[in-house]
Amino acid sequence: MKTLYLLRHAKSSWDNRELKDQDRPLNSRGLSDIPKMAARLREKSIVQAIISSTAVRACSTAKLMAEGIGFPAESVYLKSEMYLSGPPKLLEIVRHLDDTLREVMLVCHNPTITEFVNLMSGANISNVPTCGLVTLKLNSDTWADTAFDKATLLEFDYPKKDI
Repeated sequence: MKTLYLLRHAKSSWDNRELKDQDRPLNSRGLSDIPKMAARLREKSIVQAIISSTAVRACSTAKLMAEGIGFPAESVYLKSEMYLSGPPKLLEIVRHLDDTLREVMLVCHNPTITEFVNLMSGANISNVPTCGLVTLKLNSDTWADTAFDKATLLEFDYPKKDI
């Protein structure tokens, strides 16, 4: 069985309205949420690969999460097609993963993450919030067999969940 972690980028800054959307950095809340979520994940998993959108806020989230769970930040793989993609593109990325990997994390954006999680698992999540982390168990031993409606939602966690 394969495990797929879907992490929405942490809260980003809107301070500089002249920046392109793709160039927005994380804000202070985003920077404080990542270590909290990394500590929760570190207790229960061994992520073997992290693939992120190239948007600054997603890439920063991925690298800080990597550091927080003991994964080499320089090994985070960036895919430009994850920015403004939809669920079919995420599914294609997952289907092309190396089968030697058992636990993989994708870091990207809404509404894609929420739609993807719901299509994969049949869940009815209305919104994966910033720095929200969804864990899916895929009902296959190969990534190539990944399909919509063929995963089980194991966990849906987010920074304000226990407040």
